[in-house]
Amino acid sequence: MEQDSTLENLGLVQLGITNVAGIYRNLSTPALYEETVRRREGLIAHLGPIVVKTGHYTGRSPKDKFIVKEQTSEKNIWWGKENKPFDIDKFQVLFHRLLAYLQGKDIFIQDCYAGADEKYRIPIRIITEYAWQNLFARNMFVQISDDAMLKKHNPHFTIFAMPRFHATPEIDGTNSDAFIIVNFGQRLIIIGGTGYAGEIKKAVFTVLNYLLPQEEVLSMHCAANMGSGDDVALFFGLSGTGKTTLSTDIDRCLIGDDEHGWSDYGIFNFEGGCYAKVIRISREHEPQIYQCTRRFGTILENVTINARTRRLNLDDATFTENTRACYPIPHIENALRSGVGPHPVNIFMLSCDAFGVLPAIARLSAEEAAYYFLQGYTARVAGTEIGVREPEAVFSPCFGAPFMALQPMTYARLLHKKIKEQSAQCWLVNTGWIGEGAGHSDRIALPHTRQLIRSTIAGDLNEVAMVKDPVFGFSVPEKCGDIPKVLLQPRNAWKSGTAYEEQLNKLASKFRENFTQFTEDCPPEVLACSPHVG
Repeated sequence: MEQDSTLENLGLVQLGITNVAGIYRNLSTPALYEETVRRREGLIAHLGPIVVKTGHYTGRSPKDKFIVKEQTSEKNIWWGKENKPFDIDKFQVLFHRLLAYLQGKDIFIQDCYAGADEKYRIPIRIITEYAWQNLFARNMFVQISDDAMLKKHNPHFTIFAMPRFHATPEIDGTNSDAFIIVNFGQRLIIIGGTGYAGEIKKAVFTVLNYLLPQEEVLSMHCAANMGSGDDVALFFGLSGTGKTTLSTDIDRCLIGDDEHGWSDYGIFNFEGGCYAKVIRISREHEPQIYQCTRRFGTILENVTINARTRRLNLDDATFTENTRACYPIPHIENALRSGVGPHPVNIFMLSCDAFGVLPAIARLSAEEAAYYFLQGYTARVAGTEIGVREPEAVFSPCFGAPFMALQPMTYARLLHKKIKEQSAQCWLVNTGWIGEGAGHSDRIALPHTRQLIRSTIAGDLNEVAMVKDPVFGFSVPEKCGDIPKVLLQPRNAWKSGTAYEEQLNKLASKFRENFTQFTEDCPPEVLACSPHVG
């Protein structure tokens, strides 16, 4: 698109944007490459991806995210640790300081949609000071290719991302100099002090998580793919559980790797791209994602690059373990470009169990699925974070608590309802350890997990005898092809039965303790799915 310098035509004056140096609106990917290099924001690597650094912040900053407490939304928000209130008057002051900061500077604008389904998509506008962050927005959201539609674009939400603009906590009421603030009343999101582009993506996700459930559309932090028979599979899971890796399957069409909606008509991707973690990925085990790290149009965040040869080192975690690749979904050869699919047939809830007591796969009833969805369990492994000396249970309601604007039970009730209506099969999948736990045994091999997923989707487990777990209650298949039986019977992988029972009950107790926050509003049939502690 041509550079557009008319503030009035774009409705920017109404937002308070004045006296900017230049407006670069809806630039193409090559043009944004040129601007990124010209402004020394990044380097073009061998074979074409562009490599950038995000600065001090190489991941999300949950302590710096707020929601403005205002009358149109405050009664609906799930206030607490995840959704911290921000004073509306302080928001106005901070926003006006941000507008003053923009005077005399160039800005980049991308107009696009959040949501692939035309019935539920939301027009958005992303305004950035970095060219590469504008390319991030172009990759991640649904592009508008029609010039006539672009001219009529009327954004329902506007997102400002200004990494070089910092808050003053003592004056602005923020937690630090970085901030991510959502204002539902004014339909604004302002981000400053952090260059981590994932904040843009997740702020928009928070908006969809607020709006769509009020239309009876379930918003989900999950990946989705589809087979040749139009059979859709969903993959819920926190970071590190394999959500992106397992959903990107060469034999199935990728619908999306992270965020989806489930309406009365089926499922749809919220995004137009992927944001995959790429530390130590391999050509052998993750061939499709690996190839995307070698494509023009891909943004690589905090990946090590040789400045002379422009070769990448995907194994180097010098800057962060959270290295990322942002690429448009058509970079995946068998991606479903429409981003829309029918109702899911299989739903997988992924947990990386570092305690070594959960089976590699177990079948869940609709009520059990709602229970484990509310728990959102995985585990931190010793050595991955400062202070973590032994496996540590992590619970994130709905597998994405930091982005859920409404009460978790709102999403769980919708999930349970849709599972029952569509007779979807639900499964708990352990992508972590079996036997003795992390540090004492090997993690479940990715090929084994892939085989379990494929066998389940093919229906191979439908005729297999199931054994009810006496503690957790889910049903475990007695066998699955040539998968080692020990993966389905964790007890047999432990040298000591006493040690196994101790760890099993320890984890079960953590489940029960965490679920106390939901007991007041929880349907009795879901509450009954709590594990039994011996």
